[in-house]
This record gives sequence, structure tokens and C-alpha cells, in this order.
Amino acid sequence: MKIVERILIKVIIIQFIFLFFAQLFLHQLDIFPQLEQLTKYEGVNENTFTEILQTFSD
Repeated sequence: MKIVERILIKVIIIQFIFLFFAQLFLHQLDIFPQLEQLTKYEGVNENTFTEILQTFSD
């Protein structure tokens, strides 16, 4: 059972590293400008938390 646990931990660490580099590659380095336009269209990049607070305070 310890062998399986070690393998699972290694797989989780490797997947986290790939996830980190994929996020860096796609979002921070601006490799695909179409992806940035899509996230702006969906409203994912915008911080609307302050607007929600303003709505509750009125």
C-alpha cells in the first residue's frame, strides 16, 4: 500500500507542476491573445466584488 501511496503523491506533484506551467504559459505570457479576449468576454478577469458591496450598501 505504501508503494501505491508514493506513486499517487508523485503523480499529484507532477500534475500540480504541469498545471502551474500551463497557467503561466496560457495566462501570464499572453501566448494566445484569443484566450484573453474570451476571458474578457466572459467577465472572468474583472473584479466585480466592489460592485456587489456597493449594491448592498445602497
